[in-house]
Amino acid sequence: MKPLYVLNGPNLNRLGKREPSIYGTTTLAEVEQICRAAAGDRPIAFHQTNSEEKLIDLVHEAIDEGAGIIINPAAFTFTSLALLDALKMFEGPVIEFHISNIHRREPIYHRSYVSMRADAVMAGLGAEGYATAVSAILTMLARRP
Repeated sequence: MKPLYVLNGPNLNRLGKREPSIYGTTTLAEVEQICRAAAGDRPIAFHQTNSEEKLIDLVHEAIDEGAGIIINPAAFTFTSLALLDALKMFEGPVIEFHISNIHRREPIYHRSYVSMRADAVMAGLGAEGYATAVSAILTMLARRP
């Protein structure tokens, strides 16, 4: 069974400490536990990087080995055409995930390049929303022929 890739971009390693009024107090280690619990028997490849290059390499890995991608690209959401190009090569479902509601934030956070490829976008559910994203991608996979 191919794993789900849960990919997290820059500064998400600081969850729990970084701007808790926006991102809450849940740590990235707790997010990983949330994802693994929600996935049941489905394996999870859980990664975080502050590097755009490494994030693209992880998408390339998912192209070869993954069933679906849940990606919280953080700031790369709004800046990276290279990430969009990598995601466009992935044939499985992609969910773009954001802890905060990016549309209630400053205008710079309103245009997502990743959304141009994502099959679904989830925002504003908090860190606990990762479980909802995992459930949704499992449903998307179950519907595929």
